[in-house]
Amino acid sequence: MNTLLFRRALAAAAAAAALLGATPAHAALNIFACEPEWGALAKELAGDKGSIYVATTALQDPHRIEARPSLIARARSADLMVCTGAELEIGWAPLLQSQSGNSKIQPGQPGHFEAAMQVPLIEVPTRVDRSMGDVHPAGNPHLHLDPSNIARVATALGERMARLDHGEAAYYRDRTKSFLDRWQQATVRWQNEGAPLKGMPVVVYHKDSSYLVKWLGMREVGSLEPKPGLPPTTAHLSDLLAQLSRDPAKAVMQSAYNDPRPAEFIAQRAKIPAVLLPYTVGGTEKAKDLFGLYDDTIARLLAAQK
Repeated sequence: MNTLLFRRALAAAAAAAALLGATPAHAALNIFACEPEWGALAKELAGDKGSIYVATTALQDPHRIEARPSLIARARSADLMVCTGAELEIGWAPLLQSQSGNSKIQPGQPGHFEAAMQVPLIEVPTRVDRSMGDVHPAGNPHLHLDPSNIARVATALGERMARLDHGEAAYYRDRTKSFLDRWQQATVRWQNEGAPLKGMPVVVYHKDSSYLVKWLGMREVGSLEPKPGLPPTTAHLSDLLAQLSRDPAKAVMQSAYNDPRPAEFIAQRAKIPAVLLPYTVGGTEKAKDLFGLYDDTIARLLAAQK
C-alpha cells in the first residue's frame, strides 16, 4: 500500500510539473548595458520587465575594459546589448559579441543598440591619424552629458524594447513617455540652475566633458591631457600653467575615474578649485540615477564658481 501511494504521489508531482512547464510565463528582458548611464536608462524604461546587468562602473575608464570571461558569460544570455558605440568600446565590446556566440546581440540585429546612432555627435574630425591621440573617427562618443541626447536615446531605446518584447510593448511605451515627461521638466530646471555657469572658463581632463561644456555654455581654456587619451605629462602641465596665467580658469574638472593628481597639481598652482564630477551614474554618492547625475554635476560646478 505504501508503495502504491508513493507511486501515485510521484505521478501527481510529475503531472503538476508538466502542467507548470506548459503554463506560459513572461520572462524579463535580459539587458546587458555597457556603461552605467545606459543601465540606469534601461531601468527607467524597462522597470520590472527588465533584468539589467551593467558591465562597468563609474570608477572605470570605458575605453579600457578587459573582456573578461564573466562579461562574456553575461553577454551570452542577453536579449539586448546597449552600448554607447562610436568606437568607445572598440577594445572590448566586439570581443564580447564574438566570444559570446549570441546571435541576438550582433551588429545589425535588433538586440544590438548603440546610443551614438541616435544623436548628432560633436567634434567629428576631418582627418584621423595616430599623432592626434585617441580620436574617434565618428565623433565624440561621450554623449550622455547633454540631456537632449538622453531624451533622443530614451525614445529609440524604449521603442527597441517594445519591438523585442511584443507582448509588453504598451508597458515600455508608457514608461518611456513617463520618463520623457519627467526628464523634460528636469531639463528645464537644470538649464535655469546652470545659467550662471555660462561663459565659465574651465580646464578639462579629457574630452568626456565636451557635451557638458557645450550644453552649459562653459568655455574650455585648457586640457590636462596633451592629446585625447594620452596621460598628462609634467612638461604639458607646466605649459598649461603658463597658458592659464594668460587666460585664467575658474576651475579644473575631473571625472570620477580619472587620476586626481594632475588636477590637484594644476589647482594648487593656479589657485583654482579642482572639481570632481561623477561623469556617470555611481560616480558620486548623490549620482544614484540619471536625475541625480545631473543634479550633482550642476551643484558641484556652481559650488566651484563661488
